Amino acid sequence: MTGRQVAVVGAGPAGLAAARAALGAGAEVTLIDAARQLGGQYHRTPPEEYAASRPEALQHGWPAFAKLRRELLGHPRCAWWPETSVWALERRDPGQQGPPRVHLLRGPADGSHRVRQILEPDALVLACGAHDRVLPFPGWELPGVFTAGAAQTLAKGERLMVGEQVVVAGSGPFLLPVAASLVEAGSRVLAVLEANPAAVLARGWSRKPWQLAAQLGKAGELIDFTGQLVRGRVPFRTGRTVIEARGAGRVEEVVTARLRPDWSVVRGSERTLAVDAVCVSHGFSPQLELPVAAGCALRGTPGAQFVQTDARQRTTADGVWAAGEITGIAGAPAARAEGAVAGWYAGGGSPAARALPALRRSRDQGRDFAARLARAHPIGAAWPGWLGPRTLVCRCEETDYATLCRAVQEQPGAAARTAKLATRAGLGPCQARVCGPTVTELAARLRGAAPDAVPADGLPAAGPHHRPFAQPIRLGELARPPEPPDAAPEHHGA
Repeated sequence: MTGRQVAVVGAGPAGLAAARAALGAGAEVTLIDAARQLGGQYHRTPPEEYAASRPEALQHGWPAFAKLRRELLGHPRCAWWPETSVWALERRDPGQQGPPRVHLLRGPADGSHRVRQILEPDALVLACGAHDRVLPFPGWELPGVFTAGAAQTLAKGERLMVGEQVVVAGSGPFLLPVAASLVEAGSRVLAVLEANPAAVLARGWSRKPWQLAAQLGKAGELIDFTGQLVRGRVPFRTGRTVIEARGAGRVEEVVTARLRPDWSVVRGSERTLAVDAVCVSHGFSPQLELPVAAGCALRGTPGAQFVQTDARQRTTADGVWAAGEITGIAGAPAARAEGAVAGWYAGGGSPAARALPALRRSRDQGRDFAARLARAHPIGAAWPGWLGPRTLVCRCEETDYATLCRAVQEQPGAAARTAKLATRAGLGPCQARVCGPTVTELAARLRGAAPDAVPADGLPAAGPHHRPFAQPIRLGELARPPEPPDAAPEHHGA
């Protein structure tokens, strides 16, 4: 045993792999997640109270996951803390080494008696995951317009239909499992619309085809999802998307249109479909609030920021490792490989371990896949052409596109914060988690700057991800002193 105390934030594929590897290295592990159950979005299952007879119905790799779940829940050195939110990371004082202090709230998010605690681990692994990115379009604020991830969560975790007549639109292979989940839950999916034309998809996926041999597992999943959609008679259309949602009080119909490769609309190709729900995803935005709070450097462009890591998944912050979608959108196999590497080193494992070369190969193959995914499913530069003056760009504060244009044009040299205060975009309950990247890109375009321009130092700024409180906390909870880590029961065993 190394005696190291490792905190792992996130219990999806990357976090579970990190916890197992850290335990294998001899460390003691505290596994933290805001959900009630292990697995994250990828392995989301119905609550235990449902007593589901076939929880694996919408799962891939269920036997391996079920085995890992039993292993972690029954391990004497693994403490599972469900319904636990990390609301802040407090960096060490200058001159002190080690990861930041982890400030936690334990208990249901809507509960009135949550316990505030502080962990001071020897190592911290961040596996926070990502959420859907949705580009605005007229009517996207209507009830009945869902992110694809939210619709899948309701279907997989609650067996609830978001609607009876549904369209799934956006870009990326994630649209297929979402549509399959909706069909299994009982919805009629009228169409799956991939915004990129077939030629763009073909160029992206066919480049260096031999690399796809390392992704046979993903190919199997794709075949399964495609089969479900074929059996459900769900049409799949490329080069077409939803450009408007309409309805009185909730969505009643959507307007779809054919797109050029740059995502400009082919006029005259508009079609109207009667629906009671539409599910949209234009890729993913990594959840970077905690990495930024920990002091981790980011890489990439403002529109595609990820945590910078070295070969050991170590970040630039002392004692902090990162894995999964916060380092790049590459899918569950790559997330598991990154998590295993991060957990092993965070737990004090030997760099000479025999399993590491294979894990690194799997991780690198996943990164190749991520690059292929980005080439095959890019966001077209002309998408702002969908917007009208009254299209909301920030739903929380009801800031429309005309207001943003006016603020930028009236103060062209003003700092981003000035425009933010003038429009209130990003100041609502989501604190720019949804609208932040989009508003930043639109403002850059309006100023005449390239939307993905990298600052002079070569590293993108934290932007909307920088906030002292990563999660909401009540004033009463903040005022109460933290309790010792053993004040709330740990969840050991099944």
